[in-house]
Amino acid sequence: MSSTIDQQIASFLESPIFGVVGASPKREKYGNKVLRCYLMQGRKAIPVHPAQKEIEGLPCAASVAELPDEVHSISMITPPQATEKVVATAIAKGIKNIWMQPGAESPAAVEACLKAGINVIADGSCLLVVLGYSEH
Repeated sequence: MSSTIDQQIASFLESPIFGVVGASPKREKYGNKVLRCYLMQGRKAIPVHPAQKEIEGLPCAASVAELPDEVHSISMITPPQATEKVVATAIAKGIKNIWMQPGAESPAAVEACLKAGINVIADGSCLLVVLGYSEH
């Protein structure tokens, strides 16, 4: 039985805390907008960035492996090659849902998610559109 994209998104959004892989301190970057989008929705999110200590006032995790166990879903705003590496870490960590923002998806990463039984959203759906993000 394959779930519809709406069901996949609903499952993704059930996570108590979200990891934002590729979070950026630069407000014009999608990695920052996705992080702020969660916060605007009143959701808890943890930026994942190996070189930053905090983004938008939130302490960063250096990698997916360092995220707390309450993180069941991660958004990926990363180049496809980085996505593939992060997916391997996410599988080992037990992440249940991965949303690859448009441009982050890679066929190998999607395949790895499917093999591991991860709910993967990589159809071009954009979290910012789904959650109704705006700069105002």
